[in-house]
Amino acid sequence: MMKVLVVEDDKGIVSFLVKGLRAEGYAPFVAENGVAAVDMLRTAIDPFDLILLDLGLPGMTGEEVLQRLRLRDSTLPVIILTAREGIGEKVRGLDLGANDYVTKPFAFEELLARIRAAIRSTNQPASNELVVGDLRFDLQTKLAHRGGRNIELAPREWALLELFMRHPTHVLSRTRILGEVWEYDFDPGSNVVDVYVGYLRRKLNLPGLEPLFKTIRGAGYRLV
Repeated sequence: MMKVLVVEDDKGIVSFLVKGLRAEGYAPFVAENGVAAVDMLRTAIDPFDLILLDLGLPGMTGEEVLQRLRLRDSTLPVIILTAREGIGEKVRGLDLGANDYVTKPFAFEELLARIRAAIRSTNQPASNELVVGDLRFDLQTKLAHRGGRNIELAPREWALLELFMRHPTHVLSRTRILGEVWEYDFDPGSNVVDVYVGYLRRKLNLPGLEPLFKTIRGAGYRLV
């Protein structure tokens, strides 16, 4: 049974999440503040499989919890829960290493789909090939394959595609992409990420096939 840590101080939301998660076969654990969450993550004998993290926690914020987590674990999936309408907090959360976010109020079915996607992508087995839907990428030859075609990519293009394919369905902010693909060699205000996503779209969005990349306004891009 997969363990989900719910870090949330609103008792109504906690009850809603715990009930839904149990009904779907997950084992939910609850931390009502950031300090408790950090302590549970540090002392857990069996590691958690995913974290649902509220940004608006009292005391230690959700962003602080996420920052501390990523210093010791870069792979544990984290989905941000936020009631904030502004995009700034969401972008900062993604930059700190969150995999996805949902804005309150949300339908449990939507959250459940995001949970499954986050866990599925994290558990993708190591191999010489990445596969997302009908798209394949050979890690040795750096060739993409789609629609019966071999598609050649420039070095930055294949590095960007590999990042997207290792995090399918996750929203990747421009700042995070710059850090991982360009190692901050470019000004974060640059449009270089948009340009290279455009290159990938032109090469990989083939006639008759579903578009691969979705622009999330104000947040970044997602491979869908």
